[in-house]
Amino acid sequence: MIVNDDLVDKLANLARLQFNTDEKQAIKKDLQNMIQFIDKLNEIDTTGVKPLLHMSDNVNVLRNDEVKGSISREEGLKNAATHDGVFFKVPKVIKK
Repeated sequence: MIVNDDLVDKLANLARLQFNTDEKQAIKKDLQNMIQFIDKLNEIDTTGVKPLLHMSDNVNVLRNDEVKGSISREEGLKNAATHDGVFFKVPKVIKK
């Protein structure tokens, strides 16, 4: 793939960017380097290599659930600014 001014202009338009001449030259060079790197990676023979999905063989390493005590409703509402004895009361934030 050849990186030219038309390609840079098309990419800039799609990304809603604007570049001056110096920036365009630097971007052309960077894009060409990226394409060369990908082409170099494509030269590697990967037949028989499984795709790497996870960095380790561990699957769903979770801790066991532990039943613990909880606080009462009164204790939970103790520091509430306003409540009705069952629920917290907060200002309405949704407008019609």
